Amino acid sequence: MALKKSDLYSSLWSSADELRGSMDASQYKDYVLTLLFVKYVSDKAKADAYALIQVPEDGSFDHLVTLKGKSDVGEKVNVAIRKLAEANDLQGVINNADFDDPTKLGPGKELQDKVSNLIGIFQDMDFSGSKAEGDDLLGDAYEYLMRHFATQSGKSKGQFYTPAEVSRVMAQLLQIPAGTPKATTVYDPTCGSGSLLIKVADAAPNGLTIYGQENDNATWALARMNMILHGNETHEIVQGNTLSDPKFRTGDKLATFDYLVANPPFSVKTWRNGFDEDYDRFDGFGWPPDKNGDYAFLLHMVKSLKSTGKGVVVLPHGVLFRGNAEAAIRTELVKRGYIKAIIGLPANLFYGTGIPACLIVLDKNDAQARTGIYMIDASKGFEKDGPKNRLRPRDMHKIVDAFVNQKEIDRYSRMVPLTEISDRKNDYNLNIPRYIDSSEPEDIQDLHAHLQGGIPNRDLDALQPYWNAFPGLRGQLFKPLREGYSELIVDKADIQATVTGSPEYVAFEEGTSAIVDAWWGNKRKLLVDITGTTRPNDLIHGVSEALLDDFRPRPLIDEYGVYEQLMSYWNASMHDDVALIVSEGWDGAGKPRLARAWKDKNNKTKFEDAHIVTGARAAAKRWVMDLIPPEYVIARFFPTEKAELDQLIAEQEAASQAVEEFTEEHAVEEGLLWEAVEDDKISKTLAAARLRVAKREGAEADELQALQRVIKLYDAEAAAKKAVKEATAKLEEQALAHYGALSVEDVQVLVIDDKWGGTIRARIGAEVVVLGQALVGRLRVLADRYSSTVGELEADLHDLGARVSAHLAAMGVKP
Repeated sequence: MALKKSDLYSSLWSSADELRGSMDASQYKDYVLTLLFVKYVSDKAKADAYALIQVPEDGSFDHLVTLKGKSDVGEKVNVAIRKLAEANDLQGVINNADFDDPTKLGPGKELQDKVSNLIGIFQDMDFSGSKAEGDDLLGDAYEYLMRHFATQSGKSKGQFYTPAEVSRVMAQLLQIPAGTPKATTVYDPTCGSGSLLIKVADAAPNGLTIYGQENDNATWALARMNMILHGNETHEIVQGNTLSDPKFRTGDKLATFDYLVANPPFSVKTWRNGFDEDYDRFDGFGWPPDKNGDYAFLLHMVKSLKSTGKGVVVLPHGVLFRGNAEAAIRTELVKRGYIKAIIGLPANLFYGTGIPACLIVLDKNDAQARTGIYMIDASKGFEKDGPKNRLRPRDMHKIVDAFVNQKEIDRYSRMVPLTEISDRKNDYNLNIPRYIDSSEPEDIQDLHAHLQGGIPNRDLDALQPYWNAFPGLRGQLFKPLREGYSELIVDKADIQATVTGSPEYVAFEEGTSAIVDAWWGNKRKLLVDITGTTRPNDLIHGVSEALLDDFRPRPLIDEYGVYEQLMSYWNASMHDDVALIVSEGWDGAGKPRLARAWKDKNNKTKFEDAHIVTGARAAAKRWVMDLIPPEYVIARFFPTEKAELDQLIAEQEAASQAVEEFTEEHAVEEGLLWEAVEDDKISKTLAAARLRVAKREGAEADELQALQRVIKLYDAEAAAKKAVKEATAKLEEQALAHYGALSVEDVQVLVIDDKWGGTIRARIGAEVVVLGQALVGRLRVLADRYSSTVGELEADLHDLGARVSAHLAAMGVKP
């Protein structure tokens, strides 16, 4: 059975848990990632005789398995990994973690158990088929671990990782042509763990020739492993400080590259330490401030680009507006036309800092002919992800679409002429809010409406996208009152029914569903044709881009919101399904399997969650349906039995409610069942015991009847629960047996039409519901705000005051 992304992630993170508490996250990542590397290259070498990484027998993961439980396991693991490193010139890359260090792993038996358990966790994984064509499951898992490690490493130690979403956007902004040869170069002078370089290489269909430099030795080692795990065995990643010792040189000049990406450390105060002045990096620009290295890195990058080169750099927002020496450098960069675009990102995206950053797109090609800088304010588009913010698929796609098509989007993006940037008011200040006002329009209170009544037409006109989509709806809700104002002609309580019940709204819902059905129908053959050579990422790209194209002309509904619904489902579930089908085929992926089992730290057997359990205790079998959960088989092939079960469940709920209502009424102090209550609880056993005593004591008839009644209610509830349990077990057994009768066509219908199609239709339908709710909510706000004039409120106040005075007088109190 192929390894699912979600299963891999949870297994990898549990391996990190083995070390949690004994060392800092920035340290224990080295142990986990090293074992991940050894396991991957070992599996790959077994599956591919031509693998570039040589795995000696005594340096393989299989050899590590033989060391489990031995008293010298830590020492022997170190030896084995060193042999693997020596065989591939990876000394100082994969053998940095010391598996025999008692200060980090504990003394004696604790170290022995911890290292053995770590090996055991990776032992159960099979990476031989983990990389489907064009889909890097293991590389994604490596990034998943680094993101979690970066989150936990704190500000000073989390800078080795650029969020994958930002990396993907940067790669797309380079607009690498499809036919670009692999010999084309890409360079990152501060490459960290290498994620940016990998994303750019992935964006080029033929790949690219990778160059990078990283100052920190441990992070350099991460980058080397990252390259190999992503299939980029041929790369040149060197260790050293880019500013003081640039490694890529051609004689006495810096080497130049076709493409460049970088996320340098922000605002380094010690950048001049050992700075090498030999390469004229600041020639014609002037020196950056002594205590801030942002422009030192940027000018190094400008110098490292070929005359037609393009680059994308992450820098703090301050580079856009800080004065003095930086203002002079910024002015010269703009005058030379090197800056093609600036994109403002949300705050708190990056590990190591919470400040907002920007992307600066560099382009030397025809720079002197540039007449403007394209700006995007993308600071509002993100979702919360634990302690950090994160770009959503919709945010990423909107940034790239806007840039590629140079779209002018209100409060989001525009091409800013150089004449505007250079005028006296702006003086080459590139701070984005100077040029794009992304703030929401102020919700203005209208005094005339408060005094004279009515709803301002200005507020209704602001809802014009809705009136464009539903042309007759405004007339159903409002009529003119006086110039500039309208009157609501339905009751406030009827606004929602009027909106959602209008023929135009219903037609809009149906039209949206029809677009989804047509799109899904057009793409169904692509999904049916998934085989072992399918590239999952290419597949979803074609499907998702078609969805965007179909919804772009649709009024009102945000095509990126629809796109988000598809992509969030893809990331959460559908990608796993497709990868499973690629690996196992439709027939194999659709079959049930027995749940995986493992031993926990206390040597107790644990099982993964099962969909269906047959048998009991030791004879129990736990069945997992990875691709087709049983509810889909039941819904399509056993609708009658499902309806009967639903009826039994309804009867059980009614029986339970009858017990609850009767006991709530009578199992209270002084109630008929109070004598049967024990520790504020009542049960059939307690009621039966009290009934026996009550009969002996000659209790009153009302109590006896109540006790008999509650016992019957408990009996009815138990019988209903038993019926549900038996019917559920029978239906699950029928469903389990039916999996063996499913044809490939049956599996495809269940997955493509029922599971994927049904889920996506519901998600996109929810977008329409949200739109309707937003309109209804806004109309209710306006209706409430202007429901009464000031005069009417004063009259009500006067009337209430008179009534209070009358009541006080009636009580003999003078007001």
